[in-house]
Amino acid sequence: MLGRLLAIAVLCTAILAGPGFAQSAQTAATLIADNIRFSRGTTSVSASGHVEIFYNNTTMRATAVHYEGSTDQIRVEGPITLTEANGRSIVFAEFAELSSDLQNGVLQSARLVLDRQLQIAATQINRIDGRYTQLYQTVASSCEVCAHNPVPLWQIRARRIVHDQLEQQLYFEEAQFRALGIPIAYFPRLRLPDPSLERASGFLTPEIRANDQLGVGIRMPYFFTLGPHTDLTVSPYLTLGGSQTVEARLRRAFRNGFIEANGALSWDDLTTDSTRSYLFAEGWFDLPRDFRLDFGYQTVSDPAYLVTYDFSDEDILNSFATISRASRDEYIELSANRYHSLRQGDNNATLPNHTVGGEITRRFAPAWVGGIATLGLSTETLNRDSTADIIGRDVSRLSAEANWRRDWVLPGGFLGAVEAHWQGDIYDVREDSNFSSELTRSTPFVAAELRWPWARAQANGVTHVIEPIVQYAWAPSTTTTVPNEDSGVVEFDEGNLFALNRFPGADGHELGSRLAFGVSYTREDPLGWSLGLTIGRVLRERDFGQFTPGSGLDSRDSDWLIAARFEMGHGLEVINRALFSETFNVTSNELAVNWANERVDLTSSYTWLQADPAEGRPQDIGEWAFDAAYDFDNAWGAQVDWRYDFEANEPTRAGLAVTYATECVDVEFSLSRRFTTSATLDAATEFGLTVALNGFGATRDGRSYDRTCH
Repeated sequence: MLGRLLAIAVLCTAILAGPGFAQSAQTAATLIADNIRFSRGTTSVSASGHVEIFYNNTTMRATAVHYEGSTDQIRVEGPITLTEANGRSIVFAEFAELSSDLQNGVLQSARLVLDRQLQIAATQINRIDGRYTQLYQTVASSCEVCAHNPVPLWQIRARRIVHDQLEQQLYFEEAQFRALGIPIAYFPRLRLPDPSLERASGFLTPEIRANDQLGVGIRMPYFFTLGPHTDLTVSPYLTLGGSQTVEARLRRAFRNGFIEANGALSWDDLTTDSTRSYLFAEGWFDLPRDFRLDFGYQTVSDPAYLVTYDFSDEDILNSFATISRASRDEYIELSANRYHSLRQGDNNATLPNHTVGGEITRRFAPAWVGGIATLGLSTETLNRDSTADIIGRDVSRLSAEANWRRDWVLPGGFLGAVEAHWQGDIYDVREDSNFSSELTRSTPFVAAELRWPWARAQANGVTHVIEPIVQYAWAPSTTTTVPNEDSGVVEFDEGNLFALNRFPGADGHELGSRLAFGVSYTREDPLGWSLGLTIGRVLRERDFGQFTPGSGLDSRDSDWLIAARFEMGHGLEVINRALFSETFNVTSNELAVNWANERVDLTSSYTWLQADPAEGRPQDIGEWAFDAAYDFDNAWGAQVDWRYDFEANEPTRAGLAVTYATECVDVEFSLSRRFTTSATLDAATEFGLTVALNGFGATRDGRSYDRTCH
């Protein structure tokens, strides 16, 4: 060991005396070898046996090295490995002649590996100024090449390849693309990004589609870099049928915000309009004093366009602008919205499509009574395009709210709470003869709550918690009748079982005295699974007829609510929520199953809702949704999605995708069927095929493949 260290010191001294290394200490080279020989009085040095040279974070390993000081050249015998500073470029060779700084020279029988993805084999490699690498008689591929599999899945053969490390580009001359060794295409000139490049103008992965409405076509996206903070993707979709489409996406990043716009323009004969289009744009900006601006814009030429071309499943478009600020004890918001319904049967002229609103809410702890208090002020204006009486109603509302709650720990382990709430409203009603033009309303709420949690810990680490809860709430039996614009649909669940007001908006106020009671149970097991269960009900002094049958809150006594959650530590989760009467007539039932691990990702849900015309549901709804993905091994995978309508006894949507993803290629074949029809939309089946060659440009994160031959 001592002899090797002495040899290193002597050799470094000799080399540093040469003209190529007579520089500052920052550019000094370090050489390590088993054996070193040098000629006294000359600058020639030879090293052999486990030779390593380190210079400017570039590392070279070889069997033997000879340095000639008079020419400032290094002759290297292989096997040779030359690694760049960032580790993204590695060169293997059998013989090399290099300059002393390793930036210029010739390597023979060499192979270049870029970012541990793309391999380029060549008879000779020339390095020029540390920036350009020229490779001659080359074969490029990112596929595994082993003795038992000598022909890669794909390869590009070229007379010469020039790699520009600064621009991160590969330039091919007389290139031939081969698949399974068979020539497929020839390119006199070809430019591709190297694997380390994150952004560059050029074509993205094409996609072949076959749709029984649009025909067979190919989608060819092209990516434009418009500076360091802006890019544009234009995707022509050319078909053999009567439909042609151009899609576009524009993104722009700012110092304090971001904007993205997506749109398309189509020409087809599926509707009376030969030209169809859509535009979705959204963004956000940070404003002074911690305020934030969020905005969006959505428009489409006709209701069926988005679904026909599979751009989006949106059926209500929302264009909006919101300025808000959220802090620990304060929230401020000012917003404006414009809605447009694409649903069949909706009349946008009679829907409240234009809204303007604002609110400010502050929370504090009053020292004189304790607890937490909240004060709020809100306003909202809704306008309809129609000027007809009643159906063209316009409403403006100004509301003030005050809330206070305090909790106590009582003797015997009881937890007590008192809550008080008040809301005052002023309404301005226009174009509705059923209401006065000016309305005022004042509604107080008071509630007392008692909880008695029981906890038990077993010797094996299992814990049980049972918590009975009872709440008595009081509200006036009468109040001013106002237009109900935001509380038409009420959902009864474990989240509002003990709420003072179960209406979701500001227009609905729950009247009368009522008693809510329930019990929750939680079991935590150290083996990694848990179980949660909640059962509850609401009893009223009398029925005020405020709730619809589909809510589960109609009549004097509500339906029984039961909610259960089961979780396994290995990614399995089952959730079920149901409402049913004393005679076990089920009002609603929701079941969701989620299962995720290294191979499986499954989500399935079943939803059943009782018919409720008052909520816009003239018949029962029963739907099963199923989405699953499975990785068979490191290459093959499959995804499936399914939607089935039990009331109509037919599926609404189905899809299947099979993927083959390796270190060198991504292939996806997809099949989807939409079964739903309407006056403007027919059922459709679509096939899709995409093939992407990996190794050029940045690849997806999380990819892990075996790169070792067995």
